[in-house]
Amino acid sequence: QVQLVESGGGLVQAGGSLRLSCAASRSIFSLNVMGWYRQAPGKQRELVAQITNGGDTNYADSVKGRFTISRDIAKNTVYLQMNSLKPEDTAIYYCNVAHFRVYWGQGTQVTVSS
Repeated sequence: QVQLVESGGGLVQAGGSLRLSCAASRSIFSLNVMGWYRQAPGKQRELVAQITNGGDTNYADSVKGRFTISRDIAKNTVYLQMNSLKPEDTAIYYCNVAHFRVYWGQGTQVTVSS
């Protein structure tokens, strides 16, 4: 079992930055894949970024060059640094773990004003 708690969301103007954090209830060292998804009103949940236990990363085309996923194994935490935010980045952001099964956090709201 893995519990995930996100934090760091909020309201920011276009062009601004936010850093999301996802704290896991256990060591993340061996977890297969951790990632961030988002869901905007009326839209399906979509992948934003992933990081594997080997440190490989993967990003949605819409966020490449603006968002960076990273992890601090000692703190059991995964981060999503979001720069150059756009109004279309507005969504609820969910932390995700895929390790034999899928785990989700409760989500954190990110709102980008124009």
